[in-house]
Amino acid sequence: MAYAATIHKSQGSEYPTVVIPVLTQHYTILQRNLLYTGVTRGKRPVVLVGQKKAVAIAARNVSGRRRCSKLNEWLGGGPAPMAAR
Repeated sequence: MAYAATIHKSQGSEYPTVVIPVLTQHYTILQRNLLYTGVTRGKRPVVLVGQKKAVAIAARNVSGRRRCSKLNEWLGGGPAPMAAR
């Protein structure tokens, strides 16, 4: 039996085996933080299926999108400083 989940949904979980498709066609989601999260969800084995070039792109892509949340304000810290935005 197998289940499928997105890397976003798997955050905070651990699975006995993880298979991650990594293709250049998925360019917009080839980000280092997502690859790292996906790989660290598996106990063993973790299998990357796809293209070496796509893994290289993801490993180099540290840009990602900045998160715009009000967490700091909700915790009583006031607005986030401009450098953090």
